[in-house]
Formats: sequence, C-alpha cells, structure tokens
Amino acid sequence: MPDTFDLTPEFARQSDQQDPLQNFKQAFHFPRHQDRDVIYFCGNSLGLQPKNVAAAMQTELDTWREMAVGGYFSGPNPWLYYQHYVQSSLAKLMGCHENEVTVMNTLTVNLHLLMLSFYRPTAGRYKIIMEAGAFPSDQYAIETLVRHFNLDLADTIIEINPRENEKTLRTSDIVQTIHNTGAELAMVLFGGIHYYTGQLLDLPAITAATHAAGAVAGFDLAHAAGNVPLQLHKWDVDFAVWCSYKYLNAGPGAVGGAYIHEKHAQNIHTPRLGGWWGNDEKTRFKMEKGFIPKQDAGGWNISTAQVFNTVALKASLELFDEAGMDRLRTKSIRLTAYLEYLLHQLPQLDFEILTPADVNSRGAQLSLFFREKGKEIHQRMIDNGITVDYREPGVIRVAPAPLYCSFEDVYRFYTILRDHFN
Repeated sequence: MPDTFDLTPEFARQSDQQDPLQNFKQAFHFPRHQDRDVIYFCGNSLGLQPKNVAAAMQTELDTWREMAVGGYFSGPNPWLYYQHYVQSSLAKLMGCHENEVTVMNTLTVNLHLLMLSFYRPTAGRYKIIMEAGAFPSDQYAIETLVRHFNLDLADTIIEINPRENEKTLRTSDIVQTIHNTGAELAMVLFGGIHYYTGQLLDLPAITAATHAAGAVAGFDLAHAAGNVPLQLHKWDVDFAVWCSYKYLNAGPGAVGGAYIHEKHAQNIHTPRLGGWWGNDEKTRFKMEKGFIPKQDAGGWNISTAQVFNTVALKASLELFDEAGMDRLRTKSIRLTAYLEYLLHQLPQLDFEILTPADVNSRGAQLSLFFREKGKEIHQRMIDNGITVDYREPGVIRVAPAPLYCSFEDVYRFYTILRDHFN
C-alpha cells in the first residue's frame, strides 16, 4: 500500500483537484440524504443514472411516437440495428473484437444459452469446475444444466474452496484442480470477480490451464465489466456473460452482455438455440425456413433488440469512451487503496477486509467482514447517508466506482465511521 496517504481533509481535496476524471462526477444523478448527495459506494450492485440518459430515452420515445413501426428503419437510431450501437464501446471494455460481443436478454438467460452451446458432455468428459460459494444464479444455472443432461450433481460439479483459515482462492489450487481433473473436464465457469470477497481471479491462467486440459473456459463477468481492464480475446476465453446495471450504469433490468470468441462465433455450426434476430439482416425478412446464424456473436441473438433496455447502456458507454478504461483503472487502484488505508485507521470497529490487498487481485470493491452486528452496522451506515450493501454472512461491500466517486467521498465515509461508530 502506498505510504503517501494521510488523514487530513486537504489530502482528499488535493487528490480530487489532481484527478483528470474529476468532472465525470457531475455527469451522474446522486440520491440525496439530509440535503446532501449520499456517499454512493454501491456501483457493484446498481450504478448511478447518467444525466444523459433522459435525453437518450426521450429520443427513442419521440421516434416511437412520430414513426411507430418506421422507427425500425428510420429515425436517429434505427432500431433494427440497435444492439450494434454498443459493440464498439463494449469491445474496448472487454478487450475483444467487435464481432465477438453482443447485447441481449439478461445475464443468467445468456449464461444458460451459452452453456448450452459450449457444454457438450460425453461419457468420459463431463465435469464442471467452479468456485464454491459462487453467486446463486451461477450455482442454480449450473445445477439445472447438469440436471438437464440427467447427470449426477455430486459427480459432475467440482467446487473449489479456499484453503483452511483462508478467505480467497489461490490460483495454484484452481490450476491444479483443472490439471487433476484432466480428460474428464468439460467446462470451467468462474465469476471474474467474486461477488462476496471481491477477489479478482487470474482469468488468463485459468483459461490456459482449462485449454491444456482440452476443456472450455467461461466466465461470469458481472462484477468485472466496467470495473477492471479485460482482454478476453487475447486470453483466448471461449465465452463470457455479464450484466450492465452494475459498473456499466445501464439501470435496473438492463440488457445483458455476451462474448463469444471469434473462433466459435464465426463458425455457423457452433451449437446454439436460434431465433429470428440471430439470422442475418440481409435475409431476415425473407421469412424463410432454415436458421442460418450471423457469423459473429450476434448469431446468438434470439429476439428483437431490447431498445429501451439498451438506451441507458448506450448513453453510459459514451462516458466510458471519454474516460478510458486505463485512466479509470489507474484512479480506481489509488481510490481503493486510499479507502483501505483509512479503514485501517478505525480500530474501534471490529472487521476484517476479505478482499486481497494485492491490487492485481481486486477491483473497486472491498468486502468488510463483521463477526458481530454486521446488519446493524450496515443500517447505521444507511442512516448516515452512506449507500453500501450487505451480504450474508456478515459482509458489508464497499465499492467506490471511479467514474463518479471521489477521494472526498472516501474521506467523508471515513469521518462518519470515525465519529459515529464507537
């Protein structure tokens, strides 16, 4: 941890003045508490609303009102191609080619669809490796996938736990388990950042080990998208899914994202469940029998583009394009380290930071484990104008998203805990 931090308010103000991204804070709406913006450290659950969303939404409402069905082919953003409007920005954030990324459905629906494409169990190769204590949707999706193939859960699913008296996973243990499973392994499915501990896994190492075993590597990037730099194509990841309502600020229930490596996406024989919107636009309206998917990630699109569920994502991604993921990550590392430094100055609060101290093994989130009174402390934070969330057992997740959080926000958070949580 850098030793250049100090406990003065001047340090926070000076850090904000020197922050090249400081003006982005003004691009978002903050909830209010006692006539002041709340301290919003909950972008890992739901991002704030960008101020440009209202006008973007009104544009599509106007098109609908004035053109009705004509909006599919005319207007400022013809709806027929709406999912394409976010491809370039998402490709930058996810580290992939534009033909490898699409938006559709929601996260868990996309997870089901892509696992049905890539999980092809045989009598000898059928096992799945995942982290123990994964987010419930991932657990349920894999459980029901295994049942779909009439396989035994205990025999098929291998869950990796942290070592005794440790809170996070070791890459070496994951790689060794993959190696030991060997020719029986069909697929790995990990969360890129663990929702509970905030640990960022070594995705390239996991992917390389998985491919060495002859299996498929997939990831749930709900807590990684828009939080940490990713290089999915370079890492040779087979598939990934994510939501867009957390760090990507696209609003509740917003459209989900999907990545399919081009070696699979360009192959029209890669198995998938088809739909009208996955068919090439040039032949779509011929209404002919026989599904011929597009030779890109859009070949997994099933239904009509979710225009109003994509509007806010498109608006938010304009801000990401302007800020740049590299600059956001640079700020995030320092902002989270500053938060960690200040938390260590609160000896009156009995908690443990579960998230790794290594900046390469975490994003913006720090998970504070309270052995006692976690829910009570969380409610007191809410009552004092701090928006964070609580996850059983005993964890308060604190996530200063760098796009709209400031060093003064972090300092205010610290002073409230210092002065009101004895």
